[in-house]
Amino acid sequence: MTESKRIAFLGLGTMGAPMAGHLARAGHRVTVYNRTAAKAQEWLASNAGLDVATAATPADAARDQDAVLTCVGNDDDLAQVVLGEDGALGAMTPGALLVDHTTVSPAIARRIAKEAQDRGVHALDAPVSGGQAGAENGQLAIMCGGSPEAMEAAHPIIAAYAARIVHIGNSGSGQETKSVNQLCIAGTLAGLAEGMRFAQAAGLDLDRVFEAISGGAARSWQMDNRWKTMGEDSFDFGFAIDWMCKDLAIALAEAEARGLELPVARMVHGFYARVQAMGGGRQDTSALIRHLPEVGA
Repeated sequence: MTESKRIAFLGLGTMGAPMAGHLARAGHRVTVYNRTAAKAQEWLASNAGLDVATAATPADAARDQDAVLTCVGNDDDLAQVVLGEDGALGAMTPGALLVDHTTVSPAIARRIAKEAQDRGVHALDAPVSGGQAGAENGQLAIMCGGSPEAMEAAHPIIAAYAARIVHIGNSGSGQETKSVNQLCIAGTLAGLAEGMRFAQAAGLDLDRVFEAISGGAARSWQMDNRWKTMGEDSFDFGFAIDWMCKDLAIALAEAEARGLELPVARMVHGFYARVQAMGGGRQDTSALIRHLPEVGA
């Protein structure tokens, strides 16, 4: 049985709320903070009967905790809740653990790791993959960057919502690996969208097409989970296009800094921008197909 810890969880969005819930159900004492206080109260009500509490600021949530976990929106959000006025790091005690699950730039991950080290706090950048369903089902894949000591401290905690946890290397390497993940997904979805439109244009039975090709080399998680919904023009779930555009922008900037051109990713990023302009920014990433004209349109 995992030893019970005092944990602060900062950020109760689509991913953070279920992750924090898994921690509470695993027997940890969980104090949550969310910028929109009403969300924190909703989370508290949905976890009634467990050892849970809310805090008014990140610092209040982080004070006297064994571990602080974050899952917010972007670099600026993370800097605010960790390093800003009333930020978590200033309230943490030496020996505590800071784990960030946000997808952000490697630069902010390394900055936080350095400032945490100066305070005697262990830091881990640990972005996740698996989407909303993975968070709700406790089946996320987590890619981690940081010291072996930080990894050792984090593993039994984050195992509450993970199916796979891999220590990649030094601080920032978790975020770099998340860029690899998003680049692979972007290319897969682009091919899947074009395959779907071709099948529709050819007048094929989409269920039979899926049956035929999902058992071969074309198979992917995206095909298994998004082929049917793409064919139904159903996109109001899952990982939002706005976040994918943010993630791809990070990957493209990191590649450019290394003198590397990523033509497919740059093209797909542009396709997503078209869907955003159509009002689809909060739709699932499989809505990439919307940049392709509908058959007969």
